[in-house]
Amino acid sequence: MDALIRAVDFAFLIFFLVLNSSYTVLMLLSLAEILLRNARRIDTELHHSLSSYYTIPVSIVAPAYNEALTIEASVKALLALRYPEFEVIVVNDGSRDDTVGTMIEAFDLYPVHPVYRMRVHTKDVRGIYRSRTEPRLIFVDKHNGGKADALNCGINVAQFPLFCGIDADTLILPDALLKVALPFMEDPERTVASGGTIRVANGCKIRGGQVESVGFPSNRVARFQVVEYLRAFLFGRVGWNLLGGTLIISGAFGLFKRQTAIDCGGYTHDTVGEDMELVVKMHRRLREEGTPYRIVFVWDSACYTEVPEDLAVLGRQRDRWHRGLMDSVFRHRVMFMNPRYGVVGTLVFPFFAIFEMLGPLIELIGVAFVLFSFVFGVIDVPFMVLFLTVSVLFGVMLSVLAVVLEEVSYAAFGRWTDLLKICGYAVLENFGYRQLTVWWRVKGMYAFIRGQKQWGAMVRKGFAQKGPS
Repeated sequence: MDALIRAVDFAFLIFFLVLNSSYTVLMLLSLAEILLRNARRIDTELHHSLSSYYTIPVSIVAPAYNEALTIEASVKALLALRYPEFEVIVVNDGSRDDTVGTMIEAFDLYPVHPVYRMRVHTKDVRGIYRSRTEPRLIFVDKHNGGKADALNCGINVAQFPLFCGIDADTLILPDALLKVALPFMEDPERTVASGGTIRVANGCKIRGGQVESVGFPSNRVARFQVVEYLRAFLFGRVGWNLLGGTLIISGAFGLFKRQTAIDCGGYTHDTVGEDMELVVKMHRRLREEGTPYRIVFVWDSACYTEVPEDLAVLGRQRDRWHRGLMDSVFRHRVMFMNPRYGVVGTLVFPFFAIFEMLGPLIELIGVAFVLFSFVFGVIDVPFMVLFLTVSVLFGVMLSVLAVVLEEVSYAAFGRWTDLLKICGYAVLENFGYRQLTVWWRVKGMYAFIRGQKQWGAMVRKGFAQKGPS
């Protein structure tokens, strides 16, 4: 029996070693990509894009549900973007707060006769409004149907070939849309989607819908998320992008070829992970059709979003994210280890299925099992030290290196004290916070098995209250 237990302990050790080694490889790939990108002079490209006749017009679609606190600042930030030709479509998805009234007052909206073609079916539209002060703004008021339904409604109303799907509380940096659109200008035939980096707005100084300075949040829950977001985007998604395996474009900031999205049926309604689901659908459909395509992650195109500052709200969010991941994996399980789908099928999809989807459960059971074995004397101290090194200290190193990578790539934090704080939280998150996120994700697995589809309430404070710590 002891031999069997030791074998199981060794298997868990191998799991953590493979997982963290994979993250290390992704980090090294990310470093190479960032250094190569920094070596290029993209300022000239952006300047040329601003005046280029060939810059593709974009329809920005922002679904809104109970966003009265943040909607005005968000829309003002969108209208201030540096881009030659774009429209902003705000879709109110049956909000119960004063989102409609806030928009009407802030932008002097008036009703117009709705004329559009329903390419993707959605809930009924109650009214469409234009702004007397800003001709690029369109406001759509519709019956509640969920975020995916609101995005699909925006796709129907949109008039341009590219659409940018965002969250209503997203603050996009002025040149971010240009940067995320560059792949479409460089390769307009093959590029079907691109996405940018999401950063934490909590703690930033925000005025008039613009991020004036980046600060570290005063709230501890938000501080841990700063580290998470840096790690997820700067070496997770950058590394996969270099391999041609971008599987997730965040719903907070993604640019898509409108016709391709329509051909794929738009956003899926009966899922809580509509952003990942759309990207996976594109990979699958285009691979099955044999159509050459590119889906790109643009790491230096950034936006800011408000993150939860309450553990209960954060737990519901992570539960929902994991249910969305599981939904996409099971819907498209035919792609698992299938060479027909290229690197996505043979490498990226299996990684997400094993390490991201099942990983939290394996980690929870593995840590408990190894601790049990150590307490009852089945394994010795050297093995326990090795296990903790691989499972915990390896994670600490990766989190700290993510902060270093951020400074090399973006240098958003101007104060060295903020960087020290981030490094401190990069260490601390592995002792308590990480275990909490594992538990929330395991709860998400259980909720998915039970068929739960609800989003869970999100509580926002609004950008007006944001300021440096």
